[in-house]
Amino acid sequence: MGRRVYATPEELSAWTGQEAPPDADRLLARASEDVEDATQTAIYDTDDQGMPTDPNVVAAMADAVCAQVEYQQETGDTGTGAAGRWDEVEIGPVRLSGRQARPQAAGDVDLGPRAHRALRRAGLLPGVIW
Repeated sequence: MGRRVYATPEELSAWTGQEAPPDADRLLARASEDVEDATQTAIYDTDDQGMPTDPNVVAAMADAVCAQVEYQQETGDTGTGAAGRWDEVEIGPVRLSGRQARPQAAGDVDLGPRAHRALRRAGLLPGVIW
C-alpha cells in the first residue's frame, strides 16, 4: 500500500488563502503522516487503499493536513520535525526561556492546534467515542 495523502495543493491553497508553495506535495505528504500518526487508533470506514470514505472524515482529514502544513510553516518547520518550539517570557529584568521537550498531541506528534481541533471535532482522536 502506498503513502496516503489526505489533501491536495488546491485544498491547501483554499485553506491558507494563498498560492500553494512549490513543494506543496512534499509538505502535504509529511503532514499526512503526522495526521495518520495522531489518528492511528481512530475507527472509520476506508476504501481498498486505506483512504476514508465518509465525507465528514475525508473533510476532517483534509482540514487537519492543511492546518498542519500551515502550522509547520508558521513555526519554521519544513515537515521534518527538526524545528523545535521555543517559549520565551520576559518581564522587566527577568527572562525565562526554554525548549519544549516533547510534543503534546496524540501519537506523540507535534500537531498544530487547528489540526488537533479538526480531528477532535470529527471524533478521530483517542478517547473520543461516538
